[in-house]
Amino acid sequence: MAFDSCEQLLSSLRDAAANVVGPWGFANFGGMWRGGGVVTDSNALGRSDLTSGGKAAAPPGQEFSGTNNHEAGVDEPDLVKTDGKRIVTLAHGSLKVVDVASRTISGSLTLSSADDPSGKSAVNVTELLLAGDRALVLGYDYKAGIDGVPGVSGAQMTLVDLAGAPKVIGRFTIEGGLLDARQIGGTARVVVVSRPTVKFPDTSKFGNDDARIAANRSAVMAAPVEAWLPHWTAVDGAGKRTEGRVDCGAVSRPTTYSATSMLTVLTFDLAGAALGGGDPVSVVADGDTVYANGPSLYVANDQRWRMAVDMVRTKKAVSPPPPLTQVFKFDISGAGRPRFVASGEVPGWLLNQYSMSEWDGHLRIATTTSLENTTSSAVYVLRLNGGQLTAVGHVDGLGKGERIYSVRFIGTTGYVVTFRQTDPLYTLDLRDPSSPKVVGELKIPGYSAYLHPAGDGKLLGLGQDANAQGRVQGMQVSLFDVRDPAHPARVAQHQEKGGHSEAEYDPHAFLYWAPLGLLAVPVWDDRQPSVVVLKVSDTAITEAGAITHPGRYTTIRRSLIVGGTLWTLSEQGLKATDASTLAEQAWIAL
Repeated sequence: MAFDSCEQLLSSLRDAAANVVGPWGFANFGGMWRGGGVVTDSNALGRSDLTSGGKAAAPPGQEFSGTNNHEAGVDEPDLVKTDGKRIVTLAHGSLKVVDVASRTISGSLTLSSADDPSGKSAVNVTELLLAGDRALVLGYDYKAGIDGVPGVSGAQMTLVDLAGAPKVIGRFTIEGGLLDARQIGGTARVVVVSRPTVKFPDTSKFGNDDARIAANRSAVMAAPVEAWLPHWTAVDGAGKRTEGRVDCGAVSRPTTYSATSMLTVLTFDLAGAALGGGDPVSVVADGDTVYANGPSLYVANDQRWRMAVDMVRTKKAVSPPPPLTQVFKFDISGAGRPRFVASGEVPGWLLNQYSMSEWDGHLRIATTTSLENTTSSAVYVLRLNGGQLTAVGHVDGLGKGERIYSVRFIGTTGYVVTFRQTDPLYTLDLRDPSSPKVVGELKIPGYSAYLHPAGDGKLLGLGQDANAQGRVQGMQVSLFDVRDPAHPARVAQHQEKGGHSEAEYDPHAFLYWAPLGLLAVPVWDDRQPSVVVLKVSDTAITEAGAITHPGRYTTIRRSLIVGGTLWTLSEQGLKATDASTLAEQAWIAL
């Protein structure tokens, strides 16, 4: 629901914030944001494909792997990108461009603050997106503080032209923290979370919490509307500077809110001459998790601030409230400004973005609920009803006494892994949104922390093996046959005793290249960190070898395929390896 005027917006924000402010301000509120390091046809947009293998569009005669994204056609920011001709990555505060054919660095650019376009003041760059000859680099500008606290960063987006020598053609900085971003075609949507910059008094001189809260409430009630509206700065390639704030008319509200945070979605045309003002749209809300399928973008918030609200009101510790996740839907079907559509709530907490999936106008969402020593999980199906996302069906009772470790929705089938001592892999029939149901269950030791479609009714799982007591034993890769949802079966597995992988919590580190049946995942244990390369067939997983980088403790973060070459990335550099023989082809120090 939008506000009628700036006056109504300010009044509502003040009232909500005054109701929850504590003796030390908003210290108990606000979400966490990213510290960073964050094949399409008319029927596939927004739908996962069981046969997908991470293949991206390529120059004639050469295929390459893209980022391991959740949804086809929706790119996610990552440490490295490729278009099959070049590899673009971030290293030590700089953007590096590697020419694939010559296997040499063809360009390098130090990334600077929006307040210091000379390039002398580097920012913390974390991830990037790539569209043609443009790269959008996401990071933090430490000169743009929030909450009036020096050293706390603002989010910065830097547009780089790669047509020749890399050069900056636009910078955009906004108060707040970068939550996540998504790219569809040449349009990027960047989600930022900010907190109000209310100037609180020094309450340490007050004798009790009642006096402190009263003083802070007075500060809230005197704060101008600008305290809540994030300030932004845009600088083009010629150094021309433009400033502004989110407009009152661009702010909406859910049914319940604390006014201790603002969720803002920015839109950038990566083919434009500069970044411009980002065309911001905001919701008075917090956010933890971003998911997009093409026409829709969702931001979820687990609502844990409500426990802090109760503590402020009662001035004592309280029992945790029932877990609740709030979801906000934006229409991003056009290339312009997104439209806030609706909000909704479901019981429980999300694991990650893979816990959400939109299919045929319905949002499927998997959550875990813990109440009074009882833990179980459920899948809810939501549908747009006016300005609300309302539940039309659900199935609960999954993994009683356990929590969700991984989720994957593929078409009208859902897969949910829960764990405490064993790994029940549940298969769900979601064809009828009003009556989702569990149709199969497989119990095996350990768990899968990430599930990946492997084609022809196969599913790959990456996680940890465990003994009978539930103690983890090391990384394992499982191959599941899910052609019969009522009888899922594990047909092969590979174990790395004592090993762990970044891909267990960040799927961008997972590479499955279907044309070669090649699986590459980073592993670290008590030996030198490496990328383990596996060959996956219909019934077996076999180890082809391992790739290491120079340095005893160098951790490899990403793997990608370009033509017949397997490239691996670490902070030290890029290594080119023959994808069939694993023979080293080149080393490029970064």
